[in-house]
Amino acid sequence: MDLNPRKIKVKSISRTTLSKQVVESIIQLLVTGQMKPGDKLPTEMELMDILNVSRPVLREALSSLESLGVITRKTREGTYFNNKISSNPFSIMLSLAHNNLRAMIEARMALELGLITIAAEKISKEELKRLKQTIDFIAENSDKDYGEADIEFHRIIALSANNPVVEGMVDSLIITLVKINKEIKVREPERTIQHHMAIYKALEKRDPFEAFHQMYLHLDYVRQKVLIEYPEDN
Repeated sequence: MDLNPRKIKVKSISRTTLSKQVVESIIQLLVTGQMKPGDKLPTEMELMDILNVSRPVLREALSSLESLGVITRKTREGTYFNNKISSNPFSIMLSLAHNNLRAMIEARMALELGLITIAAEKISKEELKRLKQTIDFIAENSDKDYGEADIEFHRIIALSANNPVVEGMVDSLIITLVKINKEIKVREPERTIQHHMAIYKALEKRDPFEAFHQMYLHLDYVRQKVLIEYPEDN
């Protein structure tokens, strides 16, 4: 008889992992066609029973889905899948990768690098003016949290592409910006201003190649800065 049995090691399941599994399970209701955009989800008690999870885990998953624009929770009415999901599958993909920071950053890069080349051709004088105002705001408030101005800079560029096919992706792009923005621990206003001005000048010249180049330098810098805090994602 073996008195020293081999120890078995298993990876413990964290609450975050459970929450992600719940997110994926709820998304599968749409993917498999069991539910449609606009449908009302089962109650919290029913979902807890179906998914065999606690209320805190379920609520964490629902909060993630709501922040990603997949569901809307209405007081006394219940929780619903948003109607626009059918025209914006990118939201579903984001929700499935909501804990994969590297994937979200790369998705952001893919979208923004495509959008800025179109923006270089379409951006209006008014939009350029608003773009410059965000840069000025950061310069004047460099000792404060200027995250909103940073996000607005990228929002203006994305919307200036003025393309109805990709318009539905812009909201999802902003979601990734907000999440990534929260992960930035140390602000470097001088570097931000430098990058934004280079992008602005390329757009002002209507030069899609230079705009692409400057946006890539900026996004790659942000990527390296954020991911250095998360070696497990590297």
